[in-house]
Amino acid sequence: MRYGLLLIIVIFPPVFAQLSYTECSSGFYNNPALEGGRTEIEFADINNDGNPDILSIGDHGSPYINTQEHGVMVWFGDGNGNWNLYQYGNFGYGGIAVGDVNNDGYLDVGYGMHHNYSREDLGDDMLEVALGDGTGMMWTAWDDGLMPGGACWGMFSTDFADVDHDGDLDIGSCSFGYGVGLRVYLNNGNGTWHLSWGTPESLNCSMEFYFRDVNRDGNPDIICGTAGPAVYFGDGTGGFYPGDSGLPGSNYGFEGIAPGDVDNDGGCDLALVNSTSGIQVWRYDEELGIWENFSGNLPVTDSFWATQLVDMNRDGFVDLLGLHRRYVKIWAGDGQGNWQDMATVPINRSTDYVAFRAGADFDHNGFPDFALIVEEGTWPNYRNYARAFREASSRDSLNIFPVFPRGGERFWSSSVQFIEWWSEAPGAESTRVKLELSTTGPGGPYQLIADSLRNSGRFQWTLASAVSSGDCYIRYTLYKGSQSTTAITPYPFFIGDPTAVKEERQSVIRNPHITLVYPGPVKGKLHIDFNRRLSRSERLAIFDATGRLVKDFVVLAGVDRATVDISILKAGTYFLLLEKGTPVKFVVQK
Repeated sequence: MRYGLLLIIVIFPPVFAQLSYTECSSGFYNNPALEGGRTEIEFADINNDGNPDILSIGDHGSPYINTQEHGVMVWFGDGNGNWNLYQYGNFGYGGIAVGDVNNDGYLDVGYGMHHNYSREDLGDDMLEVALGDGTGMMWTAWDDGLMPGGACWGMFSTDFADVDHDGDLDIGSCSFGYGVGLRVYLNNGNGTWHLSWGTPESLNCSMEFYFRDVNRDGNPDIICGTAGPAVYFGDGTGGFYPGDSGLPGSNYGFEGIAPGDVDNDGGCDLALVNSTSGIQVWRYDEELGIWENFSGNLPVTDSFWATQLVDMNRDGFVDLLGLHRRYVKIWAGDGQGNWQDMATVPINRSTDYVAFRAGADFDHNGFPDFALIVEEGTWPNYRNYARAFREASSRDSLNIFPVFPRGGERFWSSSVQFIEWWSEAPGAESTRVKLELSTTGPGGPYQLIADSLRNSGRFQWTLASAVSSGDCYIRYTLYKGSQSTTAITPYPFFIGDPTAVKEERQSVIRNPHITLVYPGPVKGKLHIDFNRRLSRSERLAIFDATGRLVKDFVVLAGVDRATVDISILKAGTYFLLLEKGTPVKFVVQK
């Protein structure tokens, strides 16, 4: 199906949500008192109460080295930005990943570590997986075949993905600086694991590791902070090969790497801190097979430590967060490589990077939040401090925003994926979420994925084996009693065998030939020119900035232009979509 090309007569200069942040570190800051060195934090609703929690296995002080840190550390969130700590186990210092590895419905953890001091099965290896029981307070080792204790230096940053598309999560990790390199282990489904791939042990590493699909072949790839290639493409069987063509080189591994789809093509791109402490963003061009600099006007030299790529203002384009020595800077992205200063959140004291994550909605106001751990002072008087920040907008109504998938992604049938969303939800503890899948376009019919889910923002999804479609959409329904609100994935994604659809790339990327001409925001009516006569009737839809469908009608065959009455729309940002083509953004002004 070919796209309809839209010429919008009236458009607008970029308009961004006015973001402001307030610290919400009660129960997280100095609880427990930390020590120094790097660590990793992740967000997950580990106890299934609908509220995001923060997880870690601690910094150099874990376990019990000048601190009370130990084992799996969970700061339980209360949905209002307050935290309550619980710790279990006698090990620590490293990275962590969260997912359901044995498909029992409870979230589990994987972690790479340096201090494997435990004399029990839980905590005696350098890389482990532990099963959860749904409480976040009890963990059982499930790690036979993973990297044993005694390996040089051990492991650090860790992630889960279904590397071989067999319906369970596999694990990957990078070494603690130098001595082991990268390792990927496949899940045998019975508590045992086997090594599928690794790099030379002499590889330097800056302790960053993510599984993401970069080249849109449906296989999880590796984005990492290692010397030499920073990207490895997965082959779908557990093997990997270099995928860094066009990226700058690094002798010690890039600092502060973060993954995210900055150009909205369905494949993952990356941000990093360069050798002069400035920030760079790189996008992968699938057609050319090369990485391209997407940094625009970002600072080439500064004092940044780390990055994150998240759509903080929910306008449909990934934004950039930079962790500076004294603040967090947020730039709004536009999907074209332009970055506009949007917010600065002070940290107040000069700091070093320890951990940084953005993307969970701590307080259910519909906007993503972030947390960090930074080091203050110098050795031997240094000390790490944990802090969390939430976006300060109020919670006034029910609202849900699709986060992943967004469109253009390719998933193998029978593989494990994660569905993600944010929601505005007053009284969030009593809200529930229903997820449904259409394989025949946004109009459905829709089949149930899951219902009565806690409103945690993330669901682990095992795809059916029989699905094969490039016109897939997810419908999200948030409900509380008799009230409900619905949104759908804004663009189509693929489920099936991605090796058979490489030629379909042009049917999912944003069309570059749309002309936008504007004197100002829209009032009353929207005038549309399709640049051609429609050969058949096509659906025209308007979505608000959260992805919620607000207007939907059919444009008849033979028409080459249309006028849409938008007088009923509230002031704000909207997206116009003809069938499954390119979205065009416009602003309504009252």
